[in-house]
Amino acid sequence: MREQELNFEGIERVPLATFTEKAYLDYAMYVILDRALPFIGDGLKPVQRRIVYAMSELGMSAAAKPKKSARAVGDVIGKFHPHGDSACYEAMVHMAQPFTYRYPVVDGHGNWGSQDDPKSFAAMRYTESRLTRYAQVLLAELGQGTVEWLPNFDGTLQEPAVLPAQLPNLLLNGTSGIAVGMSTDVPPHNVREVVAALLCLLDNPKATLSQLTKHIKGPDFPTGGELISSRKEILQIYKTGSGTLRLRARYEIQAGEMVVTELPHQVSGAKVLEQIAAQMRAKKLPMLEDLRDESDHENPTRLVLTPRSTRVDIEATMSHLFATTDLERTVRVNINVIGLDGLPAVYGLRSLLEEWLKFRKATVKRRLKFRLEQVTSRLHILDGLLIAFLNLDAVIKIIRQQDDPKPALMKRFKLSDSQAEAILELKLRHLARLEEVRIQGEQEKLAGEKVELERPLRSKVQLTKLIKGELIELAEIHGDERRTALVEQGAARALDESELIVSDPVTVVLSERGWARAAKGHEVDAETLSYRSGDQFLAAATGRSNQLAVFMDSTGCAYSLAAHTLPSARGQGEPLSGRLKPPDGSSFCAVLLGAEEDKWVLASSAGYGYVVTLADLHSRNKAGKAALTVPEGASVVSASAVGKTGSLLAAVSTDGRLLLFEVEELPELARGKGNKILSLPAKAGVELAAICVLAQDQTLKIISGQRHMTLKPKDLKHYFASRGKRGSVLPRGWRKVDRLLAES
Repeated sequence: MREQELNFEGIERVPLATFTEKAYLDYAMYVILDRALPFIGDGLKPVQRRIVYAMSELGMSAAAKPKKSARAVGDVIGKFHPHGDSACYEAMVHMAQPFTYRYPVVDGHGNWGSQDDPKSFAAMRYTESRLTRYAQVLLAELGQGTVEWLPNFDGTLQEPAVLPAQLPNLLLNGTSGIAVGMSTDVPPHNVREVVAALLCLLDNPKATLSQLTKHIKGPDFPTGGELISSRKEILQIYKTGSGTLRLRARYEIQAGEMVVTELPHQVSGAKVLEQIAAQMRAKKLPMLEDLRDESDHENPTRLVLTPRSTRVDIEATMSHLFATTDLERTVRVNINVIGLDGLPAVYGLRSLLEEWLKFRKATVKRRLKFRLEQVTSRLHILDGLLIAFLNLDAVIKIIRQQDDPKPALMKRFKLSDSQAEAILELKLRHLARLEEVRIQGEQEKLAGEKVELERPLRSKVQLTKLIKGELIELAEIHGDERRTALVEQGAARALDESELIVSDPVTVVLSERGWARAAKGHEVDAETLSYRSGDQFLAAATGRSNQLAVFMDSTGCAYSLAAHTLPSARGQGEPLSGRLKPPDGSSFCAVLLGAEEDKWVLASSAGYGYVVTLADLHSRNKAGKAALTVPEGASVVSASAVGKTGSLLAAVSTDGRLLLFEVEELPELARGKGNKILSLPAKAGVELAAICVLAQDQTLKIISGQRHMTLKPKDLKHYFASRGKRGSVLPRGWRKVDRLLAES
């Protein structure tokens, strides 16, 4: 059986690449022009324009009672915008939110979302709405022949191609949208400032951007806050039409507390509280004690931050919060809109105002011409009616005698068709004598109006004067004070980690097996703490919780850990090997803690050592940094902090010899082997056992096992000698020394 032959007659054949390219470009242009980008004239996207028009047709004006929002949405999607109802309602909600629109177009009743969660609005079947007074700026001249009308999607109705906005709504309320390959972000502005700039441009068409920005100082966001971008940055944005602005929350100090009263545009107070609370839980905000949200209807934004004490630097704290939370954020600006030529383009401030003034002038001319045609037509009719009243008997006779009186009237009194029709449609009640007086009065009034209408149409100066007067009047009606303060400041700086830690006294304890912990305070008896089975106390150092603890291993490497990150001394600590990476076979021998500028003595069991500044030992590397060169077979002995002046170094060997000399005899190095501290015999097993730095008036405590002996300053004179000497023998029974301690 033969297969049926396919017939392609009348079907256009095009390459797939050509078809897909055209289809995608058509789609892209549809999204750009009919969905995502606003028109420069009324500053509205098609869905917004249709919502406003549909609500006005439903009688949902500012003076009327509000109606269910579902009625408006139903009309919009059923008559003009055949898309999803949820998207349409969301666009309607957007225009009603006072924290989103600088001058809301829709007056919403019910739950229309909050600044914390703009999308928490109730369903459209629950809410009611109507237009605001500001919406009249967009609609007032709609029925006055000012705009073109287009058929709706099914051709059964007419809708306006654009609304005859009396103010540049695009600048006043701003907008944002994402199209195909382009987007727009226009910030809102203050109506008084924008009108002042328009008046400046009308008076001086050659006004520079600098002159215009004397009136428009910057965007004015509905939620207030502070605009901290420099004037130079704002000028650059207004010049190019794109850039970024930096916004910051505004706060006050009330009863010692920091109270945030205004947030940057589109920032959620709940999210800011979460960000601050997260830092507090991580102990990164020790200067804050409490955090409260006291926002209500009277105070839409009131976030209260309570400092821990009156000594807290509030300015530095807020600067840190600005840098680390949404209390400060950047806002993108991209004034990409559809111009009067129907094409998308990025506009600077001056070109945008010029383009809108062209739109406004054209709209006003159309309004004047439309009204002039109405006045002229009415005067023509009144002329005919007046002729009829002056010849009333003759007119009545013609009407009674003629089968078709219209041609007869036109011929007898030289009337036009419209005049004759108006005479024939007169009611008998209007044949009274006073009607003639009324017609003459109306003629005089309309003749005067005609002169007023023709004047601006013939003169550019008069047209400009008319537009200026209308702008000034609208600014008086809808104008308000600026909400966003202009405060030129640099970007906020986050505090260093060390600045965020509470400076409490701590004692860092190191055990023989390399377990570390931190105890609060300096009056801690580290030896009496609980240790793991088989472990015991090795070394301790006192300092502050916001300092770095330095641990020395037996190879002479130094490792740093923040003291506040060490576990509490209530437990048995944690092994340093879990957080650091010491060489295999090494062990931790010493701990150092203090300010970066503090001096410490490092020494090896081979009898060599030097003075080092603590900052030279700091390292963020888990593998540590080489500090003390340790000869083969030797190890590191416990380090000792150097006093401010006149400090002595006591060194004791394992064969019971003690030597004292001035610390100044040791060199200050950043790393190395150092100089000889104590001369040791060549026989095996004799090493440097311990060192201790003490002041001239301090006593030296010698600890040997469970026993200890105290040498007073007068007793220590016997052990003084030069650095590198052998030292003097300690009394019998005290020649096996574990540690040396300095006591006042």
